[in-house]
Amino acid sequence: MSAKSLIRRPFRYSYFNVTLYLIGINVLVWLVGIRIPMLTAYLALNPIAVNHGYVWQFVTYMFAHEGFTHLFVNMFGLFMFGTIVERSMGSKEFLLYYLFTGTLAGITSYGIFVLTGAWYTYLLGASGALFAVMLAFAVINPDARVLLWGIIPLRANVMVIGYTAIELLSQIFSLQTSVAHFTHLAGFAWAWGYFVARFGINPAKRLVDKRR
Repeated sequence: MSAKSLIRRPFRYSYFNVTLYLIGINVLVWLVGIRIPMLTAYLALNPIAVNHGYVWQFVTYMFAHEGFTHLFVNMFGLFMFGTIVERSMGSKEFLLYYLFTGTLAGITSYGIFVLTGAWYTYLLGASGALFAVMLAFAVINPDARVLLWGIIPLRANVMVIGYTAIELLSQIFSLQTSVAHFTHLAGFAWAWGYFVARFGINPAKRLVDKRR
């Protein structure tokens, strides 16, 4: 079996609400973190900690949040988009996709932190993986209508292209520096690569093709 066929070998379809399990883990970690504040710092991705062997932070950072609002926004987005993407992909594929893109977004962010000397930065939150899920939603359902901020109707492909542009400009001009814009962009980028490598799908054709 060639490497390409191995990469594209599909899982047998199954659906077991892995999105809800992911949300439950995030909520549980936040609740425990209220009682044990050091837990959040222990799970968040910090370059110094990683260099001292805390390599699990490449994964655990996306299950830690700094407050209720941060948690709620990410989990609401995960529920709204993740459940639909999971039904389309199947639970096993979706879980692999979520953890793969989120972990690589964390590793990419770590590389940027090291290169820029941001040793005391703490990265936390599911946003990197969530942005990957949003891209998947738009690739699978490019013409779906979503309500931006619950008010403005947008097509899914317009939403993703717009968010990407905003994140790119925010990173360039350092707007809202407490927000990990580069991690969001990394989530998009790794998700894009996942669709190309795993499914043989070019997201650009799905997002901008007017012949649908």
